[in-house]
Amino acid sequence: MQNKIKKTYKFAFKTSLYITIFLTLLSSVFLYVLHSIDVLYLLSFAVFTFLISFIVIQYRVERFIYRRVKKIYDDLTLLESSTLRKQPITTDMATLTQEIDKYARNKKVEIETLKVREEYRKEFLGNVSHELKTPLFTVQGYLLTLLDGAINDKNVSEKYLNRASKGLERLIYIVRDLDMITKLEVGDLRLNVETFDIVELVESVFDLLEMKASKKKITLTFDMDYNSPIMVSADKERIQQVLTNLVVNSIKYGREKGTTEISVENLIKNKVIVRVTDNGEGISKENLTRLFERFFRVDKSGSRKEGGSGLGLSIVKHIIEAHDEKIYVESDLGVGSEFSFTLEKSE
Repeated sequence: MQNKIKKTYKFAFKTSLYITIFLTLLSSVFLYVLHSIDVLYLLSFAVFTFLISFIVIQYRVERFIYRRVKKIYDDLTLLESSTLRKQPITTDMATLTQEIDKYARNKKVEIETLKVREEYRKEFLGNVSHELKTPLFTVQGYLLTLLDGAINDKNVSEKYLNRASKGLERLIYIVRDLDMITKLEVGDLRLNVETFDIVELVESVFDLLEMKASKKKITLTFDMDYNSPIMVSADKERIQQVLTNLVVNSIKYGREKGTTEISVENLIKNKVIVRVTDNGEGISKENLTRLFERFFRVDKSGSRKEGGSGLGLSIVKHIIEAHDEKIYVESDLGVGSEFSFTLEKSE
């Protein structure tokens, strides 16, 4: 505090001291000429001169800086005038300069962040429009064809109705996933935390996706035999959704006759880490940073034919973060990928 006061009033102190010395010496010469030098008078004069000079100089310089610098702030729209009124502006120009630089840097970061968000918003709206437009136009096309007379042909009508139904299922899938992400982001989705065996849950996911994997001759397996249960505390239904989305992705982008392997390892005393590893296409480094964005696809052309809402990994990330846990991804292009996430181990 003493250093701050000393630094803040240094200019006024030194200037007042110079004025006091000059006037005191001048008074001494004047009194010497009159042959009436009074030491007590000179000392009182010096103290009075110093105090008056210090107060006047400090006040005037503060007002000068306030008016001039505030005008610069207003002209450049760098700082609101209310910010200046919170504390007096002093003659400490170094601190003032630092505050201006700090404020300017913060504003620059804020502007850049807003630009990134605006680009993300535009891209997100474009992706939503595209994802919804494709099944909507598909359903519309089949229904219009049926209304134009194809409904009278039993074989054609049944085939077109089935295709329209699939289009509607895709629409429902996208809207449902969007609704879930929104709830996760605003904290409206409540987690039903319970204790369960993560190994048993992985086995159930394998059973569920066995037929899907067999179409590409992909083997779903553990890294080792887990003879005893591994109990964790989490929302079982949501973690099943996480595992399902990760395994489905590994099947989609896995190579023919490939492997999807899951391991469960102790991380620290009260944590386990679940790893989902495949030997599929892999992901390039420039795409890794955007992998969990909504509707982001690594393969813009081919991935849509695989189906899905394009929201799977985003949902995975939100669910894991809702548990206050972490999710990681490592990948080498042409070698394969590994997604891993942590869970709290049950007592």
